[in-house]
Amino acid sequence: MKLHRMLCFGRHEGTGNAAIVVEQSALAETERLAFAQRQNAAATVFVETNAAGETQLDYFYPHMRSPLCLHATLAASAVFFERNPDAQRTRFVTSMRGQVLDITRFDQSIFVEASPQRCPPLSVEVADTASLLRTDPANLIGLPRLASVGSAKLLVEVADRTVLDALQPDLPAIAGWGREQGVSGLYVYCRLDDETYAGRNFNHLEPHAEDPATGVAAGALATLLERNITLLQGDARGQPCTLQARYWNGAVQVGGRAVRSEM
Repeated sequence: MKLHRMLCFGRHEGTGNAAIVVEQSALAETERLAFAQRQNAAATVFVETNAAGETQLDYFYPHMRSPLCLHATLAASAVFFERNPDAQRTRFVTSMRGQVLDITRFDQSIFVEASPQRCPPLSVEVADTASLLRTDPANLIGLPRLASVGSAKLLVEVADRTVLDALQPDLPAIAGWGREQGVSGLYVYCRLDDETYAGRNFNHLEPHAEDPATGVAAGALATLLERNITLLQGDARGQPCTLQARYWNGAVQVGGRAVRSEM
């Protein structure tokens, strides 16, 4: 088994969302989850060749297996481009759903292309969402809406950065609600200027596990807004991250930096 530790979407040197890339693994699914739980990383991705000869990615958070994790995809892509310095493109498929992911390298950034996915039918009231977030309903802008490029997120806009930074949501209630609805947590965001947004992801049971960068949320938000965006995340965690999302013709590319880190 060969391991690589990467930092993804970091805004500065030494910052980013940590991912472990695992190659040459014979671990079964239950063993993979236990392995991911032992790692000091937000996600672990197992890279393998499937029966069709495709490079397949199998994603695990410390608490669950996931159909897609874009920051772990960025990490696996960075390992590939290290070995293939002349390559500018590659392609992966996801293990759970067979979703095709086209990867492109631009200078120091790597972009993952993903297509919007169908979301479960769901109508969510402002008051109910505010209750999950433990905030005044007046702090929310518009109706929360679902969007997905691989795992459905409830996207919730709040008035400003002060409201966003002050949130202390009911994490167990959010997790329970997400399981019932088939939704991968709440992504709360605010607009800073025409193309720049700040966001926080709530999909874990403990505050210290809050995600410094959530690629699927950046893709979902760009898809919902139908525009290119820059998304800032992770500042409160001391891991400032910057995610770029490019939207065109119904598809989205999500990208940023991915660099090697010490194990």
